[in-house]
Amino acid sequence: MNPFLHITRLYCLPALIICFCLLGCENDYKAVQALATKKIGIDEIKNVESYLSQGGAMRAKLTSPLMLRYQTDTPKIEFPHTLHVDMYNDSTQVESQIFAKYGRFLESERKVYLRDSVVVFNINGDTLRTEELWWDQNKQTIYTKKEVMIRQPGSDYMHGLDGMEADQSLNHWTLFNASAKRTVADSTMP
Repeated sequence: MNPFLHITRLYCLPALIICFCLLGCENDYKAVQALATKKIGIDEIKNVESYLSQGGAMRAKLTSPLMLRYQTDTPKIEFPHTLHVDMYNDSTQVESQIFAKYGRFLESERKVYLRDSVVVFNINGDTLRTEELWWDQNKQTIYTKKEVMIRQPGSDYMHGLDGMEADQSLNHWTLFNASAKRTVADSTMP
């Protein structure tokens, strides 16, 4: 047998197979990147009317023209075109109402973030206005670190320059760096 032919078969055939494998395994960089990119599932719902209940009792009713639900590692729901929430007491009577131009619900934390012309009314007629507000469903509190204005029926206003904290019915609140304008009835002093 020819030694040259034997060496050729022994080394060239495997070398040729390796070359074909290396050349055949070329990947398009963009195709690999597309496979590695996570696609976020987004559910879009129009004209939403949703109810929240706790322990079998209705606690809130939310209405919004558009809801976007993002299915990510930390799921969230956005309301990019206004929302309205009615909060109910144990007797299912509306105890407060919330309006905002934008809202986001962080499901895992059970917190709602509201911004842009946020207005809250309670059953007593108190009105809260701010540009940003958080609602913690676990603690049943609302709070903000932004400037806030509160008006009560028959009085002027109270102003929290550094925000406020309140129960979700807005019956008890604390203003931070507060000022107020009150009209006092005429005194009996001469």
